[in-house]
Amino acid sequence: VWEDVFRAYLQELDAKKPVVVCGDLNVAAEEIDLKNPKTNRKNAGFTDEERAKFRELKAAGFTDSFRYLHPEEVKYSWWSYRFKAREKNAGWRIDYFVVSDRIAAKLQSAGIHNEVFGSDHCPVSVELDV
Repeated sequence: VWEDVFRAYLQELDAKKPVVVCGDLNVAAEEIDLKNPKTNRKNAGFTDEERAKFRELKAAGFTDSFRYLHPEEVKYSWWSYRFKAREKNAGWRIDYFVVSDRIAAKLQSAGIHNEVFGSDHCPVSVELDV
């Protein structure tokens, strides 16, 4: 339900002005977005339902900025503190900048700064030509 309400809110905003949303969305949208998709299938953050809701968001007029500019790049923004996951780069990409489709062409860069430490997440960034 939350995803439906959030998507409707973003669509209302998008009707008035272009939207940029940034945050930990707690979903690895595609198999490329996590180290072990087969063993994580049905785990929180990679359920069919969560991934379907992310696809619905994109179909509603929004673009995953990193995947738009880097369709094949494997890079993660979160690692478990367990099992030396970050050291082994066994992570997930769950932090996003999502933008209105109408400004996707204005994306100049979208980055995941996994060289920055201090949390189980790393910073993500986006540059838009506005």
